[in-house]
Amino acid sequence: MSTGMIIFLVLVVVSILYLISIYNQLVALKNRFENAFAQIDVQLKRRYDLIPNLIEVAKKAMTHERETLEAVIAARNEASTLLKAASANPGNASIMGQLSQAEGVLGSAMSRFNMVMEAYPDLKTNQNMMQLTEELTSTENKVAFARQAFNDSVMAYNTYRQSFPQTLFAAMFGHPVDAQMLEFEDREAIQQAPKVQF
Repeated sequence: MSTGMIIFLVLVVVSILYLISIYNQLVALKNRFENAFAQIDVQLKRRYDLIPNLIEVAKKAMTHERETLEAVIAARNEASTLLKAASANPGNASIMGQLSQAEGVLGSAMSRFNMVMEAYPDLKTNQNMMQLTEELTSTENKVAFARQAFNDSVMAYNTYRQSFPQTLFAAMFGHPVDAQMLEFEDREAIQQAPKVQF
């Protein structure tokens, strides 16, 4: 075998190994952001499970606020449905955008609920209501941390996928588009801790 042939074979082997490493890194980064979304999924489901309990306790005291309570439940149901779709494909930009909008609507509905609740002193001192709002606040904080971890993972994946030479091979390896970060519509409200007063 000639020296030229040996050099050519070494270059082919090195190129194949390099392509394998690109493929493996894309898979690892995709798995990381999918796992990070699974953490968001757990926390959002917990929040969606707490909201009906909160509404049920409030219903007894807030007899004249039916419209506000129904708006919260409708927003919760819509967000819950979109969460299921997003869980199936956390890299889908369209679904993530819809989930972000639904979370914004739910956040607005919960803000209106909290404002209306201010007018009911008996509700503010209700032990069940206090416990549920404490759990909801704790869950909101966990959602914020999980969302940050997810967005960090998506950023790492997108940065690697967009870098050269990975961008030349990403579509061929089954990674044709960037993953979508989860950003809520009302960024200021999300960045501030939920305020529940009793």
